[in-house]
Amino acid sequence: QPLVHLAMHRSLPSVSVVALRLKVFARAAAFTLASLLFFKLEAAESRHPNVVIIQADDAGWGDYSFNGNETIRTPNIDSIARNGVVLDRFYVCPVCSPTRAELLTGRYHLRCGVTGVSLGQERLSLDEKTIANHFKIAGYSTGIFGKWHNGSQWPYHPMARGFDTFVGHTSGHWGEYFDPPLEYEGKMQRDKGYIADICTNYALNFIETNKEKTFLCYVPFTTPHSPWAAPKENWDHFKDRNLTQHATDPAQEDPSQTRCALAMVENQDANVGRILAKLKELKLSEDTIIIYISDNGPNSARWNGGMKGRKGSTDEGGVRSPCFIQWPAKIKPSRTLTQISGAIDLLPTLAGLASVDLYGGNPLDGRDLSSLLLGNSAETPDRIIFSTWGGKISARTQRHRLDSEGHLFDMEKDPGQLKPVESAFPDIQGELQAAIRRWRLGIPANALPQRDAKSKTRPAVDPRPFTVGYTEFPITMLPARDGEPFGGIKRSSSAPNCSYYVNWTSIEDRIEWNVKVETSGVYQVSLDYTCAQGDEGSLVELSFKNRSLQSPVRPAWDPPLYTNQDTIQRGHGESQMKEFRTLAFGEIRLEKGDGPLALRAIAIPGKSVMDLRRLTLTLTRAE
Repeated sequence: QPLVHLAMHRSLPSVSVVALRLKVFARAAAFTLASLLFFKLEAAESRHPNVVIIQADDAGWGDYSFNGNETIRTPNIDSIARNGVVLDRFYVCPVCSPTRAELLTGRYHLRCGVTGVSLGQERLSLDEKTIANHFKIAGYSTGIFGKWHNGSQWPYHPMARGFDTFVGHTSGHWGEYFDPPLEYEGKMQRDKGYIADICTNYALNFIETNKEKTFLCYVPFTTPHSPWAAPKENWDHFKDRNLTQHATDPAQEDPSQTRCALAMVENQDANVGRILAKLKELKLSEDTIIIYISDNGPNSARWNGGMKGRKGSTDEGGVRSPCFIQWPAKIKPSRTLTQISGAIDLLPTLAGLASVDLYGGNPLDGRDLSSLLLGNSAETPDRIIFSTWGGKISARTQRHRLDSEGHLFDMEKDPGQLKPVESAFPDIQGELQAAIRRWRLGIPANALPQRDAKSKTRPAVDPRPFTVGYTEFPITMLPARDGEPFGGIKRSSSAPNCSYYVNWTSIEDRIEWNVKVETSGVYQVSLDYTCAQGDEGSLVELSFKNRSLQSPVRPAWDPPLYTNQDTIQRGHGESQMKEFRTLAFGEIRLEKGDGPLALRAIAIPGKSVMDLRRLTLTLTRAE
């Protein structure tokens, strides 16, 4: 200011005035430039990193060359490990939907309402906040491409749980891997190609679209979960390959399943490579956190590092997963951390790494490991990680595992859990038994089923009703999975997730969905069905409370079962799929409230009514 005052004083010579003015302008420009650089650096420093979460479905810890598998090469997945940190003792759940719930919430799945993998039991409680909720509040664009498996109908749908966009399937088991029908934000559409390739295509498009923003991209692959279906080029690499490593119990291994699973993982590795290449192309690699995990142990008996257990087991081999994390800007590469950790840690850890505040929600079970990953701390206090499924509970400390039968094992010396050590360490056994009892007290009583090996009863549909009629998401799909058949109607297989109803031959038969209608109004009804030639024309009635709608089933539509889906024959518990036709059934007025939505036949002119894949209700006019 003094310089300006002098420069503007009329008594100074003109040359001096110019010189002083130039000095003022130069200083002002320098200050402005420095300020801009400071704010730019500050903005860069405070900018949240992108996050890409990649998850395999039913891949075991031993399915990767990084972990010592000599039959397969997974260079792209391995590169995440080499370029980042390996969490070497990382634990997930014995099956699919529980792990996803823990990843999403940072809480044990039984606290979150997830007690099963189908029949509505896979739904994440509505009072839970997900990683997508938190990151979206922080300004992230959020997308999921693949298998959700934590609820289908709004507000359990992924787009009601913080994700801006969704392409994939909301259920667990999916029976079509080639040219599959997938959901695109509430609507079904059939895509061309192999399912893992397709979901990766959508993920790449999401990354490209949001390259100037900050994004959370979740890619939960549906492979190598059965059915056993791999692209021909990958199968050709493995179909005749000699297996030099075998399952912990070799007598249980089916070599063809092992080869197919590895072929599917090889395809997945190529798709991980495509994601890495896209990030590099867009110059996003440096400031993108990438994490790769699986959701449970291997889905068949195959080499898994000598560990005991596979998918469905609470033993080490059923719950130990690879976990590779890279972030070139902040995480030093080529480090292996042996501290135990788990899926419950991912939400708090990723939030810690990305400087995302967690708002509201329930108390977390997981820990923020960001300081450990960044190298700011070396040790963490000992802890216990609990694994549970089907009434079985196992507890893991840094060194020991107490299995579901109460036996204690030294996991450093005995990863195969061959020699119990409770006689040598009775105090540790007692401490872990007491810890399990305390842990159970924090779990809802109805979330821990009692084991009954003799029970042959059909698993019950979740008592929570299936939600219908939200104005913000007017399309509600009610698949066969979520209904309950009565009379002679059966599912097409014992696995409900990708089943359809068959054997509908009597007017005494019916199908019911226990629903809660959120909005009174007019709903358009459609059915996805098949019907043999000569059986068309059955009169079917849909009813809810005091309202009903009737429509004939026609035309006949009787496509053959697919023959292009399986690399090796699928198991008896899996449905053979076919092309279903959509029948515009009509409109019905539904009143707000709870009750059974029932479908029955009034007249059956042929031998059968139809095979039914799903019922869809679309709210067209709210009242």
